[in-house]
Amino acid sequence: MQSALSTEHGSGGSEAGYRLCREITRRHAKTFYFASRFLAAEKQRAIWAVYAFCRTADDIVDRTLPARERLDALDGWRGDLLRAYDGRPDHPVMAAFADAARRYAIPLQPALDLLRGAARDVTVRRYETYEELLEYCYLVASTVGLLIAPILGYEDGALEYGIALGRAMQMTNILRDVGEDRHLGRVYLPAEELRRFGYPESSLLDGTIDSRFIALMRFQIARTRAMYDEAAAGIELLSPDSRSTVRLALVLYRRILDEIERNGYDVFTRRAYVPMRTKLFTAMTLARPRALHVGRER
Repeated sequence: MQSALSTEHGSGGSEAGYRLCREITRRHAKTFYFASRFLAAEKQRAIWAVYAFCRTADDIVDRTLPARERLDALDGWRGDLLRAYDGRPDHPVMAAFADAARRYAIPLQPALDLLRGAARDVTVRRYETYEELLEYCYLVASTVGLLIAPILGYEDGALEYGIALGRAMQMTNILRDVGEDRHLGRVYLPAEELRRFGYPESSLLDGTIDSRFIALMRFQIARTRAMYDEAAAGIELLSPDSRSTVRLALVLYRRILDEIERNGYDVFTRRAYVPMRTKLFTAMTLARPRALHVGRER
């Protein structure tokens, strides 16, 4: 297994793939896409390629197919990944990802770990402890940070903060999507913490919002905000031209927690999101003047 991408594959066959990756990111990750627009054009494209690779794995997991077929499809996507790192991509998304990986020396192992985490969404539907959930968050989200770090540029010590940011963002997704996940038969909130707050899983599956659930959510939100605080300390270890983008992504994602509170902790019938006007105001507030010129798409 190669740890560095073969240099035999150039960018000639990747342009259509990059366009597809941009569209996938724009359609499915509005906050991520918005923040990425403050990067230089080449970095934007590479970031979109990483996202599209990850999103494709998510889409495989969420198909309404038997578990064995979804696991087989993930194995197929893993095979596509290995061929891409051998200079032989045969999927448009992988062609773009292979080109980005060649340009920025993106490591293979986090991508393999992410696919291992995606498989857990097929085989694991409950988590007993917070420690188990953190491991899952690392596999499906912190790995994304490790994939995009070479694109952003970083100094020694930055990766640990990136791992913390990935976990914070995934916990935010989990809290926002409690209602959606229950319909898929998944409960990510640790069972031991449901018991601690006296809130049975049956109430979660019924969509019950009571004092127990609110206390549970307040605890989860406070802990996730502390993770964002930890991650923020690492932004200064990134390349100067990437700091505004990561800072913007962190602040906007963290504000999803504010929206959950504003919705009265109703994560069953209302989806928490940050309005575009808030995103624009935040960008104007946080971004340096030279970063406010959004990178031109190719």
